[in-house]
Amino acid sequence: MAKSIPGIEELTDGKVSVHETVNEMYEKIHQDGLSNVFDRFDPQEKIRCGFCSDGVSCQLCTNGPCRISEKVGADLGDCGIDPDAMAMRNMLLRNIMGTSTYAHHAYNAFRTLKSTAEGKTPFGITDEEKLNWMAEAVGVDTSQSKEEVAIQLADFLIDQLSSDYDDPPAMVEIFAPEPRKQVWQDLAIYPAGVMHEIKDATASCLTNVDGDHVSMAKKALRAGIATIYGAQLGLEMVQDILFGTPTPHEVDTDMGILDPDYVNIMFNGHEPWTAVATIYAARDPQIQQKAKDAGAKGIRIIGSIETGQELLQRFEIDEVFRGLIGNWLAIEPVLATGAVDIFAMDENCSPPNLKPYEEKYQVKLVSVNDLVRIPGVEDNYDYKPTEVADTAQKLIDMGIENFKQRSENVTPHVPQRIQKAISGFSTEAVVNALGGKLDPLVDVLKAGSIKGVVGLVNCTSLANGPHDYMTVNLAKELIKRDILIVSGGCGNHGLEVAGLADLKAMEQAGDGLRAVCEQLNIPPVLSFGTCTDTGRISMLVTELANFLEVDTAQLPVAVTAPQYLEQKATIDAMFALAYGLYTHLSPTPPVAGGPKLVKLLTDDLEDLTGGKVALGNNPQEAADGIEAHIMKKREELGI
Repeated sequence: MAKSIPGIEELTDGKVSVHETVNEMYEKIHQDGLSNVFDRFDPQEKIRCGFCSDGVSCQLCTNGPCRISEKVGADLGDCGIDPDAMAMRNMLLRNIMGTSTYAHHAYNAFRTLKSTAEGKTPFGITDEEKLNWMAEAVGVDTSQSKEEVAIQLADFLIDQLSSDYDDPPAMVEIFAPEPRKQVWQDLAIYPAGVMHEIKDATASCLTNVDGDHVSMAKKALRAGIATIYGAQLGLEMVQDILFGTPTPHEVDTDMGILDPDYVNIMFNGHEPWTAVATIYAARDPQIQQKAKDAGAKGIRIIGSIETGQELLQRFEIDEVFRGLIGNWLAIEPVLATGAVDIFAMDENCSPPNLKPYEEKYQVKLVSVNDLVRIPGVEDNYDYKPTEVADTAQKLIDMGIENFKQRSENVTPHVPQRIQKAISGFSTEAVVNALGGKLDPLVDVLKAGSIKGVVGLVNCTSLANGPHDYMTVNLAKELIKRDILIVSGGCGNHGLEVAGLADLKAMEQAGDGLRAVCEQLNIPPVLSFGTCTDTGRISMLVTELANFLEVDTAQLPVAVTAPQYLEQKATIDAMFALAYGLYTHLSPTPPVAGGPKLVKLLTDDLEDLTGGKVALGNNPQEAADGIEAHIMKKREELGI
C-alpha cells in the first residue's frame, strides 16, 4: 500500500495509518479475523490493470471491452475513440457521480429549510442574520416574516438546481468573481443549473456521442462550477441558517471520546439532518433517564466523517455531543471497539461490508438516507424532513435496546486517546478574527509572514501510502514553510486527529506563520469543515481577490488533494481548475494513457483558465511545487 513512495515502509514502520488508534484497532480486527479495508488492499494491488489505471479501458458497449495499446496496434477503441477521449470520458462520468451526490445533499438542505419554516421539523431558524443576508443577495424580500423569507429562499434555491440555458444561473451571477465569469463565458464553460449539467455530461458519455477530449474536459469544468454555486454554496448557507454559522471553538477528536458505559449513537456520512434531530432529542432529561434505567450512564452522540464534521463545526462539546472519531478509514476500526450501539449511515462513505462488524461487535447498522443500502441491513429510514423527529426517537430506542445486549455480550476495547482541535472556521469567522476586515491578512501576506494560502480539500486513500500519511506530512511541510492551510473533507479530519488543527501545532509552523498564529490565537490549519465546504472556501478566496481587485488566478493561493479517493473530490478539483488555481493531486488520476489530455490538464489549461494540475506522491516534492507556485504569484503581484 506504499509502493509509490520509496522507503515509506521504513518511515512508517509498516503501520497501516499515521494514527495510533487506527493501528491499535487494526491489530484487533486482524486478530479477530474480520475482513477490513487494509487487508483487502494488497490482494487488489497485485491484480490491478494498467489499462484501467491509465484510463484507457472502456466497457460501455457490447463491441468492447476495449483497451488501447499501441504496442499491439490497438491505438483506437473499436468505435474509433482515441486514448485522450477515452480517458476523459471515464473522468467525466466519474465526476458526475460527485456532482450528483452534492446535488442530492443540496436538495435535502433546501427542502428541509422549507419544511422547517412551515413548522414541520424539529429544527428552527438559528441564524436569522444569515437568512436575511442570503435572501437579500438573491432578491428575496426580507420585510416579511422570517418563515416567509425562508420558504421563498428555499423555493429559489430549489429552482436554481434546474436553472436553464437561456438565463445565467443567479447563484453564479451573484457569488462568482467578475473576472472569472468573463473567463468562463469566453471559454464557453459558463454553466446552467446543476441538474442540466448532470444530464448533459452523462448523455455525452454514451457510446458514439462525444469523442473529443477537449469538449468533455469543458463539460467537466462546467459541472465543477455548477456544483459549487448551484449545490455546495447554497446548502452550506442553509445549514448555517438552520444550525448556526460556524465559529471557532475547541473540540475533541479520536476514538478516546467513546465511553462504552453510555449508549453511543454514531452518525456517519455527509448530511446532518438526522444527527442534529437526535442531538436535540437526546438533550431531553426524560430520554437520558430511559438510558439510565437500562443500565447506561446516558446517551451520547458521536460524529464520524463528514456528518460528524458538520456537527463539530456548529456544536459545542457537551454531555450529549462528544466529538468526531475521524475519517472513513477509521470506520471499521471504531466499530471494532465494541462501544458503538447505533451506526447510522447517510448519503456516502459507508463501506458495504459492515454486516460482519454488526454481528461480531454488537453494533446495530441503520440507514437514514435513501442512497445508502448495506447488504444484510434491513433497518432503512429514508430521510424525510417531516419524519426526522420520529426517526431520531427510533434510533434512541434501538440504541437503548442494543446497549442491553452489548453490555452483556461484548468486552469493549477503546483506545485511550483524545486529541483537541479548533473547529468552526468560516469566512465570517476568519474576517471577525481579523477585526472585521481583510487588511490584516493582506498585510501579513505582503510582509511575507504568510507566503500564501493552500486549500487542502481531500479524502483519504491507501493508494499512495498509509492512512493519512501524505495528507499529514504534506501539511507539516507547508506550515513549516509559512503557508497557511484552510482544510476540508476527510483530510481535514485526519489533520484534526493528528493535532495540526490544535493551537499547539503553531510550534511546528515557520517563524512567520507562527507569529501570526500567536497574534490571532489560531492554529496553522484552519478547519473549514467538509468537502462540501469547498464552496465556503471559495467565498473566502473570492473575498480576498475582490479586496485586492485581482482575478483569483493571480493570488498566492493553491489547492491540494494529497490523498483524494473518489468522485466528490474530482469534481471539486474541476472547480479549482476552472477557478484558476494550481491544483495538486495525489495519487495520479487515471488519465496517463491520454498524452494530449495530460498536456491539457498539466500545461495548456493554465493559458485558458489560469489553473493547472500538478502531480506528486512525495510530501516534500509536492510542497516544493506548491511553494514555487505561490512565490511566482507573489512576484507577479509585486509582494
